[in-house]
Amino acid sequence: MIYLDNSATTKPYPEVTQEIVKCMEDDFGNPSSLHRMGVIAEKRIRSARRSIAMQLGVTDGEIYFTSGGTEADNAALYGAAQALKRRGNRIITSKIEHPAVLETCRKLASSGFEVIYVGTDSKGRADIGEIEQHINDRTILISLMHVNNETGTIQPLEAIGLLAKHGGICFHSDAVQSFGKLSLAPHKSGLDMLSLSAHKIHGPKGVGAMYIRNGCRIDPLIVGGGQENGARSGTENVPGIAGFAKAAEIICSGQNAKMKDMAKVRAYLLRGIKDEIGDIRINSLEADGCSPAILNVSFEGTRGEVLLHMLEQSDIFVSTGSACSSKRKNRSHVLKAMGLSDSQIDSAIRFSFSEFNTIEEMDQTLDRLKTAVKSMRKTLKGL
Repeated sequence: MIYLDNSATTKPYPEVTQEIVKCMEDDFGNPSSLHRMGVIAEKRIRSARRSIAMQLGVTDGEIYFTSGGTEADNAALYGAAQALKRRGNRIITSKIEHPAVLETCRKLASSGFEVIYVGTDSKGRADIGEIEQHINDRTILISLMHVNNETGTIQPLEAIGLLAKHGGICFHSDAVQSFGKLSLAPHKSGLDMLSLSAHKIHGPKGVGAMYIRNGCRIDPLIVGGGQENGARSGTENVPGIAGFAKAAEIICSGQNAKMKDMAKVRAYLLRGIKDEIGDIRINSLEADGCSPAILNVSFEGTRGEVLLHMLEQSDIFVSTGSACSSKRKNRSHVLKAMGLSDSQIDSAIRFSFSEFNTIEEMDQTLDRLKTAVKSMRKTLKGL
């Protein structure tokens, strides 16, 4: 099997699975219980919180665990908007955000908030000038993802953070696709809030986290028993949280070397596609400004979904876009915002890498890909 859909989800590290099993079999107490089993579970959470905070260079008290990246995005945007609505009602985001951000913004817009969606260039880079142009004294929140989940484009968080700081505006970023893969320092980037997910870094599904800067207040999205210091009620997913911390420790250990190797694998596949397959459009930046984990390419004269299944027959797994919305019939809103034609969108494939992919796998992928593209173009041309 050649797995190139790591932006959808990753295979958990063996150490993560072991950590989860130990929690479920031995440390299964409720962290809110006063007896010894509860104390052990609560210590597990404290240790995990400390570990995630250390990877980000923040304090333990600024990390809040959630059920995943989607909840973290929802909670951050909804919570900040409600907490700040007396100051203003304008929210600025981009047209290429994850649905977890876009759908939250749509709901906020239906309840009286004004949402501005800034555009991007042909490679998915947000227009900083447009962001600055839309900032006024009613602007309370800016949300911009760090790495786009479909193209891998990196947004300039520090530059936007300066705009937000100058205007006294709350700044949030969905960092689900960048944590563990790129340098991420919330304080340096001027971020007030950050969203993370475990299953994108070889951790378990169903667990994520929010970074909320000390002094930044949000109204909780989920209320109840007051867990997570009142920011997110509900009995904590102790096995998931422990697994998340273990995955973060492993992926962040030697991160620079791992990402350099990943970039080489990505560059090798990209070079092969450019040299050996014609009529293509590279939808990702080729090197600087793009995550080493993502490559998006349109193969003109094909159908991306059919290519996906042709590669699957050879045990090669890729994606046609965001797994969180890929089963919908609508075309990619990200590629559309970048100005691609319908045929270019319909023929796009996303290859997303992990530290375990190799050059040898890329040779096999390229060989199968060339055959699949040639076959489909011949078939569609004859119709």
